[in-house]
Amino acid sequence: MTAAVSNSSEARTVPGRECGSCTLCCKVYNVVELGKAAGKWCSHCKPGRGCTIHDNLPSECAAFNCLWKTMPAISMQWKPEQSKMVLTLHPETNNIQVVVDPGLPSAWTRQPYHSQLRLMSKNNMPKGHLVVVFVNELATLILPDQDVQLGVLTREQVVSVTQESGPGGSVYEVKIFNRRTTADGQTLEMASTSRHPVRSAA
Repeated sequence: MTAAVSNSSEARTVPGRECGSCTLCCKVYNVVELGKAAGKWCSHCKPGRGCTIHDNLPSECAAFNCLWKTMPAISMQWKPEQSKMVLTLHPETNNIQVVVDPGLPSAWTRQPYHSQLRLMSKNNMPKGHLVVVFVNELATLILPDQDVQLGVLTREQVVSVTQESGPGGSVYEVKIFNRRTTADGQTLEMASTSRHPVRSAA
């Protein structure tokens, strides 16, 4: 997964929240300029110490900040080296992307993290923003009351969720679209859809 560079990367760093010994972003993302694959340590990183080319960073790295550094509402326990997850905002959808250290793929299921991801989902879904967890390219959509396995999700795909009421109760409809560039611009084509009964009041 490529690092999500968004407006949050330009946000002010919360005082006291410096990278320090945290280098997880140097592992979980691919860096196009360096030909570095996601899930493997960058050859320029000394884990726990930092980047050896810090004064000559690729633009992707120079523009990057995780949400732990820029959002005071994200608690200290979410520092990536502790949580084993890096949180960012998708640059186009503002979805919360949770990229997990593949060395500990179950990190997102631990407490208190899992409950907090559910709460993030509950608070952000009404605004149209989703919470999506990635372990390498495998994605899981976090809903307020359940987790939905999405399988491999590429950068060209878009996820949407609607909640519908019916005689049998409310249902989440999860749609995945392929984004395709045409002569007229971009178009979305349906790739898959699934329905999931709401388990509790969202």
